Amino acid sequence: SLQDKNALHLYSVNGKYLGSETLKEEVSDLCVTGEYIVMGSLQGFLSIRDLYSLSLSISPLAMRLPIHCISVTKEYSHILVGLEDGKLIIVGVGKPAEV
Repeated sequence: SLQDKNALHLYSVNGKYLGSETLKEEVSDLCVTGEYIVMGSLQGFLSIRDLYSLSLSISPLAMRLPIHCISVTKEYSHILVGLEDGKLIIVGVGKPAEV
């Protein structure tokens, strides 16, 4: 049924439909930064997708609790993830040597 389907739709600034991607999770928050979409879900997954193709850039990270909010630092060096139990998770962005 359509009630169980979640999708991410991409439109141009002028309103032209560019594409969509069916999602397995229910999105609770998202943040567009540069060329990426950072999304958190009620199922507890943090996903990073390419803004233009909507494909996953990395495999989703499991946070084990529903994600309530997401923010990305000004320098794009860290992702701040607020969880249902009030915890703040800080995820480093980049290669291990850079983080």
